[in-house]
Amino acid sequence: MQRRLAAGAALTLAAVSAIAAAVTVVINFPRGLFVLACLVAALVAGLEGVLHRGVLRWLGVVIAALALAGALVLLLGRDLVAILAIVITAVAAIAAARVAFAIHIRLPPATPPSHAVLFFNPRSGGGKAARFHLAEEARRRGIEPIELTPRTTLESLVDAALAGGADALAMAGGDGSQAVVAAAAARAGVPYACIPAGTRNHFALDLGVDREDVVGALDAFVEGGERRVDLAEVNGRVFVNNVSLGFYADAVQRAGYREAKLRTLLDTVPEVAGPHATAPPLRWQGPDGISRQGGLALLISNNPYRLGRAVASGTRPRLDGGRLGVAVIGPRRDAGGPRRADDGPRRKEGRTDDGAGSGPMRTWSVPTLEVDSQAPMPAGIDGEAAVLDPPLLFASRPGVLRVRIAATHPGCSPSAALPQGSWAVPGALARIAFTRSG
Repeated sequence: MQRRLAAGAALTLAAVSAIAAAVTVVINFPRGLFVLACLVAALVAGLEGVLHRGVLRWLGVVIAALALAGALVLLLGRDLVAILAIVITAVAAIAAARVAFAIHIRLPPATPPSHAVLFFNPRSGGGKAARFHLAEEARRRGIEPIELTPRTTLESLVDAALAGGADALAMAGGDGSQAVVAAAAARAGVPYACIPAGTRNHFALDLGVDREDVVGALDAFVEGGERRVDLAEVNGRVFVNNVSLGFYADAVQRAGYREAKLRTLLDTVPEVAGPHATAPPLRWQGPDGISRQGGLALLISNNPYRLGRAVASGTRPRLDGGRLGVAVIGPRRDAGGPRRADDGPRRKEGRTDDGAGSGPMRTWSVPTLEVDSQAPMPAGIDGEAAVLDPPLLFASRPGVLRVRIAATHPGCSPSAALPQGSWAVPGALARIAFTRSG
């Protein structure tokens, strides 16, 4: 019933917002066109400023600021209350849609392990392990807690636990630590549980673990269900979320990043993607089989992300698709050809599996991918800095990880029930709202 009510509310609020926006545009024509022109000018000037240094950068910043100021003056001139009402209604519609598409699946029940082990990082997530008394809660459930200390490595602790007869492994920490324990569990063929005691816990979110119920996640080994999911690897190193290449991965490894993050990022962009870029370009094969190079950033993920959508953007609908998600941001070019914002033939080479096409960001999915360069490549692997020797060989490892999830947790990604493509969302909401199965 909650999903049906939320779906009905989302449809109603979206319709009200769209009608109000259309009426406002018609009444204020052609002022809206000038607002749009100012926003486009600000975007173009800002991008040019980021890609250059010195005078050209400051010129781009000034033009972008003036254009934004012009748009603000036009918006504040009249109908400010109406515009705010439209925005608030649209945000409320998105929130209701999220509730409507949130589902809970019942996983096949699994036999509790006889010797489960929980590894926990006391520093992760601002000290969540201590705050939630995870060690004590684990012991109450018959799970052996092992604390990660500066004198030991997580890999050695996991190996010792398996050698001592552990038949299930859990990790309470960040996604980088989750990858280490998940890889060991997959090798040993034992079940694994993700305890969301890190800072962001992206892997937990997409697995269907309730990130707000840290202690309850331990019940995965008490009365949990089991499912199989994929892992991914780059040059033999396992990752659970993604590997980022390009300007951000380069910037975070520079000496001044922690003290001046924004300045370091801005200084890195021209070196990676500017007209006088000095960093060796990344090279990869596009979905059309044509070799490409360039781009501001390249993101390779363990299954594709849902990107650029109003609902559940930044999540992966599934983790058992046996595919790598690939996203290239910024201008690309054929290897050896002139730079251009759009690549080559306009057949399906710029389309993702769900039909999203070319533009500032291009996405697709593949089972394997090779990325090459003329020099070692800075990378962010599940949020941890690394430098990798080329070529980088990415591969999906389908269904190798047995995951246990508490019965009270969702058991699937927030975007698992979302349809492919934005235009399919209203129809899906209508089906939820007007059928009893919703």
